[in-house]
Amino acid sequence: MQEIYIDDIGEGYPLVLVHGYLGSSAMWKFQKDYLKNYFRVIAPALPGFGESYKVKSLNSINAMAKIVLKCVQKKKINKFNLMGHSMGGMIVQEIVKIAGDNVNKLICFATGSIGNVPDRFESLDVSIKRLKEQGIKETVKRIPPKWFVHGNKAKNYYLCEDATKEISEETAYNALNAMKNWNGLENLKNIKNETLIIWGDKDVSYNFNQVEMLNKNVPNSKLEIFKGCCHNVHLEEPENFNKTIKNFLE
Repeated sequence: MQEIYIDDIGEGYPLVLVHGYLGSSAMWKFQKDYLKNYFRVIAPALPGFGESYKVKSLNSINAMAKIVLKCVQKKKINKFNLMGHSMGGMIVQEIVKIAGDNVNKLICFATGSIGNVPDRFESLDVSIKRLKEQGIKETVKRIPPKWFVHGNKAKNYYLCEDATKEISEETAYNALNAMKNWNGLENLKNIKNETLIIWGDKDVSYNFNQVEMLNKNVPNSKLEIFKGCCHNVHLEEPENFNKTIKNFLE
């Protein structure tokens, strides 16, 4: 079985970054560039995505969580900080469910507690249907622009284009189904880790109700809202985002 790609840079307390749907390890470029000065940053590319496009993709959030944990264990890391974006935010909630004692602080970024998100720009069923009808090339042209206030004209949109160059229809399909079939709502009360929730107020993938649900139900959590940002705050306002992460973790 082929190994997934893992970026491992910097020194200090480990910080594991889990990217989202149609993402890659490189989507954390600005976080890695900055945070490697303070932490040991571990950023895997999930099976089938980005730099791991040759690895067979997975069709459940639980399986993705286990593969990330396996990466961390392979690096001989026992305790770590953890951040997940979008679908990656579901994966990190699942990691905490499996191995919460190994996680120090948790960051849930532009995500929610249920996979089949109500009021998303389109339902997951519609995304699945359109993927089947229109194919992967149309999907990767259509969906990522919705993650930025300025769409595909956004300054750092190129990272989304790069991430999806080699993605297969099977990988995209498996991930959509993994999200659709996942629900972490019942587990929120069991998350004991200090948790930061980050959200851009122009996000059309996860509305305020989703992040408020996280904030109300995770006992030791706080919510940070970035005004004028969409789903990819880390690419729209990387400097402010990075400082927010550093301040929370330190």
